[in-house]
Amino acid sequence: MKKIINTETAPAPIGPYNQAIKSGHLLYTSGQIPIDPKTGKMVSGGIREQSIQVLENLKSVIEAADSTLDDAIKTTVFLTDMADFPVLNTIYAEYFGEDSAPARSTIQVAGLPLGSLVEIEMVAKV
Repeated sequence: MKKIINTETAPAPIGPYNQAIKSGHLLYTSGQIPIDPKTGKMVSGGIREQSIQVLENLKSVIEAADSTLDDAIKTTVFLTDMADFPVLNTIYAEYFGEDSAPARSTIQVAGLPLGSLVEIEMVAKV
């Protein structure tokens, strides 16, 4: 059975989807982009500011499902410019550490919603 997860501490979906779905002992998040949930607007700044906001949004979504970033199993990172990877990697390590970080794929894409530089989706245990 699946359970829909939505929280006001993360940005509202900008289309016909939910922030996350819990199925059994797994949580599947939708991709998060750097929207500030308080304003509904993209955060200003570059890849550093956007990466922090995306990870904060993911943290809020998984906490709404009674989980934590320590429970992350796999992430998929989408970047519009692979040159941003070193900065993203530094921020990512601050949130996940290096010894217990989840599995990850990073993909360069032609574009992301609302002109975002980064989007991240996650699978976590709950």
